[in-house]
Parts: sequence; structure tokens; C-alpha cells
Amino acid sequence: MKKSSKILSLLLAGTMVMSMAGCSGKAEETTAAQTEAAATTEEATTTEQAEDTTAAEETGKTYNVGICQLVQHDALDAATDGFKDALIEELGDGVVFDEQNAQGDPNTCSTIINSFVSGGVDLILANATPALQAAQAGTNEIPILGTSVTEYGVALGIDGFDGTVGGNISGTSDLAPLDEQAAMLHELFPDKKTVGLVYCSAEANSQYQVDTVKAALEELGYNCEYYAFSDSNDLATIVTKACSECEVLYIPTDNTAAANAELVNSICLPAGIPVITGEEGICAGCGVATLSISYYDLGWGTGKMAAKILKGEANISEMPIEYAPQFTKKYNTSICEELNIQIPDDYEPIQ
Repeated sequence: MKKSSKILSLLLAGTMVMSMAGCSGKAEETTAAQTEAAATTEEATTTEQAEDTTAAEETGKTYNVGICQLVQHDALDAATDGFKDALIEELGDGVVFDEQNAQGDPNTCSTIINSFVSGGVDLILANATPALQAAQAGTNEIPILGTSVTEYGVALGIDGFDGTVGGNISGTSDLAPLDEQAAMLHELFPDKKTVGLVYCSAEANSQYQVDTVKAALEELGYNCEYYAFSDSNDLATIVTKACSECEVLYIPTDNTAAANAELVNSICLPAGIPVITGEEGICAGCGVATLSISYYDLGWGTGKMAAKILKGEANISEMPIEYAPQFTKKYNTSICEELNIQIPDDYEPIQ
């Protein structure tokens, strides 16, 4: 009996061990499967989170753009508006503007540019020649786009300028065909003999324009005289002198003149002296006619250039200066009526 009991006990013990071993094996398999599944889920979650973070970084990128505008007047204001609208169309809420106006003071342009550099903006818009010159002096790293700049070679002191500045500067030019502006003056005033060239001596591109127009007018038989003012303080004196000595005046694309066009008109209109201007904004204030561009469109084109630079689609050092695509003959209806000047049919009234 005892021997049989021992055998039975051994059989029962063996069965229990095998049963426990079987359960242990299944538990280990289940645990391994669960661990592997958890690891896979964790890896997938981590990858998904990384992808979401990358997408957020791409879509959530904010570009800081500094705008330095020399002075407030219609042409420069329109260029700035066009620039901002184009960038907003491209980048939406992903662009933030720091817009500052130098109130006609080149030294203030330098102060503004230095603040942009210290603030680490992503791109600078320099609206007008003195603003571009200040930006050139302020940084050789941050991309700079100029607009409302007539001739970049003259503005930046580049000999043999070939259309591309290189380095960290490019932009758009407001240069209209100066020989055609001279031809416009001749078309409207063929019997006049003396032309006064009124411009700000502090603006390099104004000097360039009057030099070019002078040569074209002299070929057409006119006698031309320079009347340069240093700033707005002596503008009235210079314009008064020009009106007393000349039969017609020419004012180029000049920011100081543009900001003081009403002052010029208050002198020229009573004197009966017509003015041909380099752009529409000045013409609206004191001119008879102009061959002009759209400064809003010019700024828009500059904004499109900026978007390409910020998105890494273009290298600014390889971007040539862009020019206005078209020019329009326009006239000031009220001044033409006041001076009894007949305008040809192919001119458009300034609205």
C-alpha cells in the first residue's frame, strides 16, 4: 500500500509540474507579445509625433521683415503697400513686419537699419536710395531688397554695373526711360527754349536722372540749367529762382520733391511755369505730365522676390535687379486746365 501511494504521489507531482510549466510558457509568450506590441506602438507614436513636430515647424515658421522707408509720400507708400500685400499673399500669417519711416533723414535710416540688424530680422526692405545705402553699410549678411531706387550702380557706387549687385543685395528699380521723358517735354512744349532741372543734390540718383535728361534735351535744342537744393529748407528759394529764369521745369523721381510737391505747386502755378515730372506722385501734386510707373506694382514685384528668398527658392546674390514692365503717359487735368495746356489723346488723366 505504501509503495502504491508513493507511486501515485509521484505521478500527481509530475502532472502538476508539467501543468505549471505549460502555464509558464504561455505566460512568457503572452508577455513577449505584449512587450513587442507596446514597443511597436511606442515607436509609431514617436515617429508620428516627430512628423507632426516637423510639419508644425514648417507651417509655423514666422519671418520677421524690417521695412525702412525714407519718407512718406504717395509713391513710396504705394511701393511699401505692394511689397507687404505680395508677401502676405505668399506667406499669410507667417510674416511679421517692422515698418519704420525715417521722415526724410538719411541718418535716421541708419538708426533704423541698425535696429533691424540687432533684432535679427530675416530680410530688410529698403524703400528709396538713402535707405538702401544705409542698409548696405549696416549688414552684409541679412538679405536686402531695395525698391524705388532708380539706378543701383550709382546708388551703391558700383563701377560697370551689369544689372546684378551680388552679395546680399537685390531689388527693383523705378527707372523710367529718361530719353522718353525728355521727348515728352518736347512734345508738349516745342516752342520753349529754357528748361530748369530741379533736384535734390543729396540724392545720387536724382543727379543721375537730371544729367541724363539734360543731355537728351540739349540734343533737342533746349538750354538747360541745374537748380539743386540740399533739403526741404531751401527748396522754395531754389524753385522760385528757377521759375524766374526758365520757361519750363523738369523734376526727376526725387523723394524730397515728392514730399513737398504742394509747396512746388504753390510757386510754379501762380508763375505760370509748367512742370514735367519723373513720376506720377509728384505730377499729381505739381506737374503737368509724366511718363510713370505703378509704384504699387513695383513693390508687389519686390515682395515676390522676398518670398522666394525667405522660402529658399532663390539666392539673392544671383538675382538681377528687376524693372517696371510698363510705362504710362499721364497728365494732371486741373493744372493743365489752369495753364491752358492741350494734352494729346494718348495721355491718361491721373485719378
